[in-house]
Amino acid sequence: MVEDTNLKILKILVEQKAIKDVSNLKDIQKQITEGASLHQLLVDSGQVDGDVLAQVIAGVYELPTVDLKDHRIEQDVLSIIPESTARGHMIVAYRQNEKGLLVAMADPADRQIVEFIRKKVDVPVVLAVGSIGAIRDALGQYQQSLEVELGDIVDQELKNVGHPSDDLSEAAEDLPIIKIVQAILKHAITEGASDIHIEPTEKRVIVRYRVDGILRDSLILPRVVLAGVVARIKVLSNLKIDEHRLPQDGRFKIEAEEYKVAFRVSTLPVFDGEKVVMRLLDESSNTLNLGNIGIRPKPLKVMRRIIKRPHGMVLVTGPTGSGKTTTLYATMKEINTAGVNISTIEDPIEYRMPRINQTQVHPKIGMTFANGLRALVRQDPDIIMVGEIRDEETAALAVNAALTGHLVLSTLHTNSAAGALPRLRDMKVEAFLLASTLNLVLAQRLVRKLCEKCRKKTKITADVLDDLKDNFDVEDILETLKREKVVPSKATWDQIEVYEAAQCEYCKDGYKGRIGIYELIEFDSKIQAILTAKITSGELEKVAREQQNMVSMLEDGMLKVAEGITSLEEVLRVARE
Repeated sequence: MVEDTNLKILKILVEQKAIKDVSNLKDIQKQITEGASLHQLLVDSGQVDGDVLAQVIAGVYELPTVDLKDHRIEQDVLSIIPESTARGHMIVAYRQNEKGLLVAMADPADRQIVEFIRKKVDVPVVLAVGSIGAIRDALGQYQQSLEVELGDIVDQELKNVGHPSDDLSEAAEDLPIIKIVQAILKHAITEGASDIHIEPTEKRVIVRYRVDGILRDSLILPRVVLAGVVARIKVLSNLKIDEHRLPQDGRFKIEAEEYKVAFRVSTLPVFDGEKVVMRLLDESSNTLNLGNIGIRPKPLKVMRRIIKRPHGMVLVTGPTGSGKTTTLYATMKEINTAGVNISTIEDPIEYRMPRINQTQVHPKIGMTFANGLRALVRQDPDIIMVGEIRDEETAALAVNAALTGHLVLSTLHTNSAAGALPRLRDMKVEAFLLASTLNLVLAQRLVRKLCEKCRKKTKITADVLDDLKDNFDVEDILETLKREKVVPSKATWDQIEVYEAAQCEYCKDGYKGRIGIYELIEFDSKIQAILTAKITSGELEKVAREQQNMVSMLEDGMLKVAEGITSLEEVLRVARE
């Protein structure tokens, strides 16, 4: 039985003390017996190092391990296993020699896929176990063939596109147009883009992807395909094809074995035609996990304890695009059990989640946050998620819901955790009500992660340190680094090794992916006691630092710099914003 083998692997990991937090071990065991993936439970949640898990799995199955990091795979070998199959089963062909086809896989229990490959290649298949991270990196090499595919479509298929048809529905079904749109969407998913911009100019159409928060040109198309491409996207999104004068909003979904992505579509009339922007929302469950978004172990433990309370308010703060909604969804995923009723009111609904009742705001017809929240409290909810507290009425209703036995999750636009207090008071929420209802405020930003394949070690120069001193309390930061044990207790700034961005074909600009930097204030009895109508955010922050050892967002960023996760330049860029 696969479950028995996975429990054996778990037991070995416990014996080796390879699991960071064993407090929820029984829950992990239960999920394993229910068929949950070891990688998802342990590696994606940050509980176990991927390489360690790979070594234990290899030992149990009596197979060798293979390190695919920085391993360039020949395209003809890589393509032996189709990309969708490789991603769906986390398996990759990495070499072919006299022994046969050498294949790395994360889960050797998946015997069906091994038999499928054996029948296909008609040569011996030599198995090895690879870490989930290394296999995901190796799968990124399919990207090259995708770029070739994109080039072929643009260079060859477009020769078949004549002048745009007057019949837009006919243009939307034109084969080259379908292939172009498919390639744009698939390329964006593989690149890890969060947004696609299709922008018309006088003579051409520019396609741009936002990757890790940065917008970059990706493709230039001839102007002649604009009408067909826009019409095709409108057909997919169920929008009016012949409406060009008004903005429209729609949505569609692409599902494959290896991903499930929703596209939120917005069209806007501009001088040269219609611009289309699509937001990509990855609905794969493994991306929404409190354990892998960057919250450090101590504040994560506090957050996990507080979100299990039956009532009160948990707020996530930060500017637009700082990942607040993702944090709320990860929180809901963690507390979403059959024993609770979770209801949300959102604008817009970002991710669809099973067993959660999600409601879309429609201000034009009177469905505002406040009206929606009024209706939600009559739906017998245990947990209510309000997409954003924007006005006095919503704030009053959210506080009242928290007072009357509900757990309320929401977001606020403030720059810091302590800044939530004056923001709520501006919305006429009384201090004594905040003392009774507020459980926790988490403030966050997103920073780009350094590419592990090409990052370079460096030291903090005197010029950079002077810049730090001009803007921040460097002694406080250094003390935090020592207290959190990421630098030696006697280290000075000039002794601390950090990493800086380089460049390689894997990352293109030295960064790959994003991670959050956070600060958390728990509104415990000591802090509730000082909440008065006159307390400032600065005073609240000072008390939180003295009594809870609160790590500020800048300090959390510096901890991630010292650990080689991100660069000093990236943290300073975000801190100055």
